[in-house]
Amino acid sequence: MVKLANRHLVSIDDLSNGEIEALFSLADEMSDSMGRQSDLCRGKIMASLFFEPSTRTKLSFEAGMLRLGGSVISAADIGASSLAKGESIADMAKVVGSYADIIVIRHPWEGAARVVAQYAGIPVINAGDGSHEHPTQTLCDLYTIRKKRQTIRGLRIALWGDLKRGRTVHSLIYALARFGATILLCPGPGLELPEHVLSRLSTDYRGELKRCRDLNQALETGPFAVDAIYRTPSSPHQLAMLPDISMRVELNAGVDALYVTRIQKERQTHTTKEKDLNRAYPVVDKKLLRGKGFKKTLVMHPLPRVDELACEVDADPRSMYFKQAAYGVPVRMALIALMLGAREISVSGDNDHFTTKPVYHVYERDPGIKCPNTDCVSNQETEIRYIKPKFKIVSRMPLTLRCIYCDHELHPQYVASSEWHQGKVANKKYHSANSRFARSIRPENLIVFASEGEAQAQQFKPSSNVRQ
Repeated sequence: MVKLANRHLVSIDDLSNGEIEALFSLADEMSDSMGRQSDLCRGKIMASLFFEPSTRTKLSFEAGMLRLGGSVISAADIGASSLAKGESIADMAKVVGSYADIIVIRHPWEGAARVVAQYAGIPVINAGDGSHEHPTQTLCDLYTIRKKRQTIRGLRIALWGDLKRGRTVHSLIYALARFGATILLCPGPGLELPEHVLSRLSTDYRGELKRCRDLNQALETGPFAVDAIYRTPSSPHQLAMLPDISMRVELNAGVDALYVTRIQKERQTHTTKEKDLNRAYPVVDKKLLRGKGFKKTLVMHPLPRVDELACEVDADPRSMYFKQAAYGVPVRMALIALMLGAREISVSGDNDHFTTKPVYHVYERDPGIKCPNTDCVSNQETEIRYIKPKFKIVSRMPLTLRCIYCDHELHPQYVASSEWHQGKVANKKYHSANSRFARSIRPENLIVFASEGEAQAQQFKPSSNVRQ
């Protein structure tokens, strides 16, 4: 038996494949006996903290808790909370953690849910943090696919629309990679998957990413333009020696599921030309779905939709988006019951296709560098007593640091060692980050500088490998 009690769900990677499958089995059980679950969480309180608009996620969590016999307390506006007075997220988490047994939080800052999980003292579920992740929506998405296709491994899933800012896409793509799907990336213009997400796909899940821009131009100009294809290590590679032909075989085989997303207008910068973006944004309608590759395609959408998915598709038996929303109640009921310890699950084999997850050293030296993502909680939170920048060292050549809060990456140019100078100012040298000297510095002794000026301000002098 595996217990999820007192754990957090901040990222989809907080659950193993086996745990996800077992959770789905429990959701099936609860779905078939919804009226018989009302004693599971009696006496328990869920704090529903939604500091961004929400309909499906908020109501399905609250409905799920009420159907389990629990109670709900809520806050739905930052302006009406003490956060508007300057209270830190950490302090808020500590206070709410003393009022409730479990917290569900949605917040505009990327990484905010991780901070709440660090300080609340009770289980925390991420219901969406900025453009970062939305792991429970991914659970609903995977549950829907499994219901209709029985498996995810080997399926071809197309992610369509705003892949840049769509947090549902970011969580889903990691899960699909783990479960062994082939992923077709079909972004709107200028809305390609962020580089830090692509980087995590290659470093953490070790699949193969192939850009389609090098293939036949028809792939880009047709109604179904594919930007890139990601194949997991479990995918068959009979044509691995002929990658372009292999990509065309994948495309010609059709699409098992089409995951449509809207433009995330609330996260657009002021420089975005909204009218031009709307005009060029791809639309899924009957005409598109008449294509031979879509004959058995599941049409999915996390909702809400705007103009990217035609209402005429609603009556099509391939449309799954309203079922996705309905599945949110039993899936989230199962998750709440497990995290509160009201139920336990049996996991038979973990089925993870990346069997050994990489373990990274953490860099958190102060003073240090900042996350490059302006929407990261480490840059937004003014109360730095609690939130300090932390990074995973994911590569030494080139030196790559990944923010533990939002996953954005940076490539510092200069480093030093806390060990070599032995406390003597004359021995304090900084080096080019990609020099052989830098790569020999042990992670626990690594000092990273954002600039040469910062290194010199700390009384370090340039070594011979730093260009003058």
